[in-house]
Formats: sequence, C-alpha cells, structure tokens
Amino acid sequence: MALETAEVRIAPRWKRPSKEWLDAFAAFPVANIGDAMERLSMCDAGIIPLTNHTAFTGFAFPVQVTAGDNAAVIIALDYIEEGDVMMINGMGHIDRALVGEQLTQRFQHAGARGQVIDGAVRDKKIIESTDFPTYSRGTSPAGPYKNGPGVIGEPVAIGGVVCCAGDIVVADDDGIIIIPFWRAEDVLEKVKEVAKREAEMTAEVTGQYR
Repeated sequence: MALETAEVRIAPRWKRPSKEWLDAFAAFPVANIGDAMERLSMCDAGIIPLTNHTAFTGFAFPVQVTAGDNAAVIIALDYIEEGDVMMINGMGHIDRALVGEQLTQRFQHAGARGQVIDGAVRDKKIIESTDFPTYSRGTSPAGPYKNGPGVIGEPVAIGGVVCCAGDIVVADDDGIIIIPFWRAEDVLEKVKEVAKREAEMTAEVTGQYR
C-alpha cells in the first residue's frame, strides 16, 4: 500500500485509562447508560451492526478521513493498543468502503474490541465470520482511495456524537453510546442507580403476574 505521500496528521500518543473502567461499564446495557446520561450521546440509528456479535466496551481510537479514502485508517494500525475501539469518521459517505476483510482482521489481531465506521464497509460475509463487532452506515463493493488527508487521535464526530481519544464506547444490540472519560465516574454511579430502579420495577411487574 503506497502511503508515502498521504497527508495524515497524528496526535501525540495518549494514555489509555485503566481497563477496570471497561469492566465496570460492560455490566450495563446501552439503554441504561443512556438514561444515566440524560438520554444523550448515543450514535444515530443509521449506524447499524453488521455482525451477530454486537456487544463491546472499549476506549475510543478516533480516526478522521475524507470521503472514500482510508489512508489514515491504514496508518492507524501502527498505533492500536489492546482495548481500543476503532471510531472512524468517513463523513457518512457510503459509496466507497473504508474497511474490508483485511483491515478488520488486522484490527482484531492488534487487540481492538470493535469498529464503528460512519461510512461504508465491504466484504460483509467475511467480516461476519470473524465475529469482530462491526457497525457501519452501509456497505459498498467499491474500494477506497489511499491518498489522504486524514487525522489520527483527534476528536471526531461519529453518528452525530463527539468522540475523543480515550472516551469509553459501549455497544450492544440497541446501538452505541460514547461516554466522555471525564464523566466516567459520575456516569457509572448514575447508571448503577438506573439499573437498580429497573430491577425493582421488573420485580414488581413479575410479582404482579405470578
């Protein structure tokens, strides 16, 4: 892949938080976390899962590309750490895929926990076979250009939500939510209360119909 002339800006290396945060939030569904976050910060419903395995919790690895060009995505491979989630802003462009079989497998082998593409992917059946959680706005057989420009590690917008490096991303069958890391402690306490109320209401309903 000839990327020598691609104009890609790379942010300074960022420190990933403790993975204990990921374990903590993995215990809760996206709907509960959303209720704990004023029902905001959830990616729009146009970004849908392509794999049966939808659930993941990871640290955001943001990548910004121009429509139909994945030079920055390829270069990002050298910076992935275990526990990352690839959060790729492809400008919502779905006429040319940004990720396919090869990149998906490389993300998976590098330790990423999932990928969210605000754009298109291809090689859908093979991606499904990897069981690597994958969300996108669509599919296209057309491959990407590799000229740039692009940005790695700076804030991006994914499904209408701002996403910064190190934010916590949680996904399940309902969709995706982005938790700004500076809010993590507060949100975790609130979602525990939400889950407690949900359990109480479920017990009440169950008791009524026994």
